[in-house]
Amino acid sequence: MAVNYKKLWKLLIDKDMKKKDLAQLAKISNTSIAKMGRNENVTMDVLVKICTALHCEIGDIVEITPDEQ
Repeated sequence: MAVNYKKLWKLLIDKDMKKKDLAQLAKISNTSIAKMGRNENVTMDVLVKICTALHCEIGDIVEITPDEQ
């Protein structure tokens, strides 16, 4: 299974926010933002901080997709 953050990036566009704005608002590191940009795993703590900052649910920012074989 793979993680996909396309929903998060779309949500940021809808809210007219940049990734650096999200990092400041959610108090997460630029490294975490970079990992999500590469669809890499981040901790649940990071996802909770983002959801709290954006007033959304985890399903609104992350999607689990099957691995391509």
